[in-house]
Amino acid sequence: MGNISIDAFREIDLRVAKITAAEKIEGADKLLKLQLDLGPSGDSGEATEQRQIVSGIAEKYSPEELIGREIIVVYNLEPRMLRGVESQGMLLAASGDDFIALLAPDREVPPGTKIH
Repeated sequence: MGNISIDAFREIDLRVAKITAAEKIEGADKLLKLQLDLGPSGDSGEATEQRQIVSGIAEKYSPEELIGREIIVVYNLEPRMLRGVESQGMLLAASGDDFIALLAPDREVPPGTKIH
């Protein structure tokens, strides 16, 4: 894979999200459906933006251990259907043959915070 320009990188919108709910997707051993809090939406500052993503982390993470965790997501990824479930973004994780490690801030930050 080749290098990308700084302008191409700037097009990627990375944000902090908090997992508010998680469940296995029926018939899929690796997939979890995650509900995310992405912080205040619009001008009101009251309501929070909620999104759903699908991620292939079910072999290493149970739904219960994910609730309340902060993660980093690709916010402006085009939505996609996976096993009949819409995914509105992608979480970032490091992975190897025997592990998956979710990427997260090293301290608590508000959901929706942009990553620079």
